[in-house]
Amino acid sequence: MSEASVVRAAAETGSRRLILDHAARLLRNGGYHQTTLREIAEAVGIRKASLYYHFASKEEIVEEVVNDGVRFVHQAVVVALTETQGAAPRERLEAAIRAHLAALHGHGDYTSASIKVFTFGAVTPPESVRAVRRAYEDVWRALIAELQQAGALPAERAPDALRLFLLGALNGSTDWYRPGRFEIDALAREFAALLSPAHA
Repeated sequence: MSEASVVRAAAETGSRRLILDHAARLLRNGGYHQTTLREIAEAVGIRKASLYYHFASKEEIVEEVVNDGVRFVHQAVVVALTETQGAAPRERLEAAIRAHLAALHGHGDYTSASIKVFTFGAVTPPESVRAVRRAYEDVWRALIAELQQAGALPAERAPDALRLFLLGALNGSTDWYRPGRFEIDALAREFAALLSPAHA
């Protein structure tokens, strides 16, 4: 690839990310139906028609924002579990919760938009969105199975109910979490303690 091609590709990638950054902020604040292509273009400082150079439709923009929001959290939790491989089960649970919360609030526009517009209004979410969400939920399915086998979570509790309860509680923090009011480390300890006995 020529130097000019590299520079052009970098510029296009930067423009695409800028569009997604503004779209994530607008989607977080206004939701799916209230956010328009015109608003996104105005926020970026380009003409609406210019958006079509990077994205085919509003749905494509929303799809990428939602998927990025999930991926940011997914990657953080996988790293946390990799770093705590072989640690006590309770420690791994707390690490996963901490990573989820840190990523959730560290990439606030994307992750909040992902939660808010996941249903795409009344439209069935695209298959890529469902696949990305399932891939992340699989991380928690595996962790919950590991913790139940180790006795860190009650074996008689339905794994799917535990997963939905925990992820719902963590994602719900977008409504009330404020830096300075709560510390993520303390929240992670509290959430872990609610689910797992201290001796686990």
